[in-house]
Amino acid sequence: MDISWLKIEDPILLALLATLFTWGVTMAGAALVFFFKDIHRRVMNLMLGFTAGVMIAASFWSLLSPAIELVAQEDPGFAWFPATVGFLSGGAFLLLIDKILPHLHQSLPLSKAEGIRTSWQRSVLLILAITLHNIPEGLAVGVAFGAYGVSQDPNILTGAILLAIGIGLQNFPEGTAVSVPLRREGFSRRKAFFYGQLSGIVEPIAGVLGAIMVVSMSHLLPYALAFAAGAMIFVVIEELIPESQQGNETDLSTIGAMVGFATMMMLDVALG
Repeated sequence: MDISWLKIEDPILLALLATLFTWGVTMAGAALVFFFKDIHRRVMNLMLGFTAGVMIAASFWSLLSPAIELVAQEDPGFAWFPATVGFLSGGAFLLLIDKILPHLHQSLPLSKAEGIRTSWQRSVLLILAITLHNIPEGLAVGVAFGAYGVSQDPNILTGAILLAIGIGLQNFPEGTAVSVPLRREGFSRRKAFFYGQLSGIVEPIAGVLGAIMVVSMSHLLPYALAFAAGAMIFVVIEELIPESQQGNETDLSTIGAMVGFATMMMLDVALG
């Protein structure tokens, strides 16, 4: 993939621009609420499955694999350690947030809300559920661009750009998955759109923080890449896959996941 046209060198600025793009795609998905009041469960399952597939593929091709390769270049016998520790740490971090931050997954009654008990409305808890898993997505993009800042390797820059594109692709259905349920909750279209896109605002914040962390602590780069992968996989297993399996059309969510994985793999392997 020829990226010689890209003149920006600052990895933190690149991370900001990339995550502003992913946030923008979330806005575009949330804007579907102006055209639809409801989306059929089968379509939602397909979209959520696609999102899960993209995140799984991105976790390996754009994060775990580079983390392993970075260490293997110097010490092949030790390459497994940073990837394993970082991956499990990322999952543990999301588990901790999951236990603390009040949120509610779609299709569940208010009594099934997770995190610290509050009296917050169902709509707020639904927004926080999507916001929760936008954190590792922004972090992953930021870490990837931070890795480029440390290595100055054009291949890593290409991978970071493709990761941002992949995250952007799956943010479209995510935006819809927030705004349309809020419309069903009684919000006006304008308010449902506003809160739907607002769930993605954490991505630029997490992206910039991730890039700063990697640039300032370059020796932790393999751990940081694996950390972002573990956080994303936690979201996929804990939220996206169960949510995509609601109803009787579970084959569609599986097909969506396969297509999402293949799409991200194709982007990374063919263009990277």
